[in-house]
Amino acid sequence: MISFKGRHFQQEMILQSIRWYLAYSLSYRDIEEIMMERGFVVDHSTIKRWVVHFSPELEKAFHKNKKRPGNRWRLDETYIKVKGQWKYFYRAVDKQGNNIDFLLTAKRNKKAALRFLTRAISRNGKPGLINIDKSGANTAAIKDYNIDHDKRIKIRQCKYLNNIIEQDHRRVKRLCRPMLGFKSFRSAQITLAGIELINMLKKGQMQTTRGNRLSPVAQFYGLAS
Repeated sequence: MISFKGRHFQQEMILQSIRWYLAYSLSYRDIEEIMMERGFVVDHSTIKRWVVHFSPELEKAFHKNKKRPGNRWRLDETYIKVKGQWKYFYRAVDKQGNNIDFLLTAKRNKKAALRFLTRAISRNGKPGLINIDKSGANTAAIKDYNIDHDKRIKIRQCKYLNNIIEQDHRRVKRLCRPMLGFKSFRSAQITLAGIELINMLKKGQMQTTRGNRLSPVAQFYGLAS
């Protein structure tokens, strides 16, 4: 259970502010204005602190009940601006488009790709096949992983099969646009993880009890209890 002890606002309001920021193309100041119309005076910097503090805890709670993805992955990276510089956001989805994992890195090279791959497999299990573009770094990372762990993950390089993840990148980029670039690497990592959490809930990637058909919104609020 996530603790809200010591906070000056009710749990429901805090969670609602966090969800709005992660789910919609709104800035912290937009949410500050919306809350003011509802009779709550809260500074945009406070909302930012809520997002940074609670997003990792909510994501951690989600992963305890995340459905296992398929064993055919699509791996790719996109660009995210942090402190005026482009950084690299590694992402993977399965053939159905379900999110597998994600990682923000400062560089785009074999070391970064291998770190992402190792993290993704440790949290989601080993795939049988990974489809990538013509990136030499990603190819080398998968080959190194196979050698280091004595595995046989098949590599396939078919550009059109990665359309599914390239389209999925747009979900993230669309929400990052109003943020006008992140001010720190840490806040970027945390916020992106929160955005991915919302996407996974919308895709129905959380295990629920039989007959319990909660909406993605209800599932989000349920993560705190």
